[in-house]
Amino acid sequence: MTTRLLSFALLLALWEAAALLAQSRLLPAPQEVAGVIMAEARSGALFANLAATLARVAAAFVIAMAAGAALGVAMGRNRTVDRVCDPWLIVLLNLPALVVIVLAYIWIGLNEVAAVGAVALNKLPTTAATLREGARALDRSLDEVALIYHMPLKVRVFDILLPQLGPYLAAATRSGLSLVWKIVLVVELLGRSNGVGFEIGVAFQLFDVARLLGYALPFVMIMLAIETFVVQPLERRATRWRKADA
Repeated sequence: MTTRLLSFALLLALWEAAALLAQSRLLPAPQEVAGVIMAEARSGALFANLAATLARVAAAFVIAMAAGAALGVAMGRNRTVDRVCDPWLIVLLNLPALVVIVLAYIWIGLNEVAAVGAVALNKLPTTAATLREGARALDRSLDEVALIYHMPLKVRVFDILLPQLGPYLAAATRSGLSLVWKIVLVVELLGRSNGVGFEIGVAFQLFDVARLLGYALPFVMIMLAIETFVVQPLERRATRWRKADA
């Protein structure tokens, strides 16, 4: 933690020095950005837009993880499903996120369903690909033991399947979260009337870099906090059994 704080302090010092040298509104000093953040926070606009963006991130992430994990496990454990779905998976993996977003807005409309759906569809194939590899690496002998002893479905899922898939779920969660929030900002920039992405778009049109950073930095800090205090502990817990075996 100390090292991270020192690194953060060094970044602020470099930022301050660069702003002093540039003497330009295109590179505002940290205190100027902090003033914008405080002003937006006092008006309530900052919290309202952060809440809107985080709600979209959460909804898209949950949908993509649930559907992607189910599809990935099915593909990893059933060759027929894998052969049928693999071409679609390759298409989605290589289809630009911008194309998916624009098509969703054209076909569904400029609404929340299109926004969240486009983000979830962009995340789904990466989750499916990761969980497919995890399902392929499952210990088949454990399935045979479960069948021999007629273990109930709940035991098979929570005591046999999920512990083995834990590292792959953790990897999909980490990569997925970082991907989802970036795409959400693009979705808001193109077709929503609130959120961090919308405010960044307004700041861009006004060439207001201080406002742009004033909305971007708090959101980045929130995502870093989620990564540090939620995702990383879950990842350590998911891989704990492997370390114990070693």
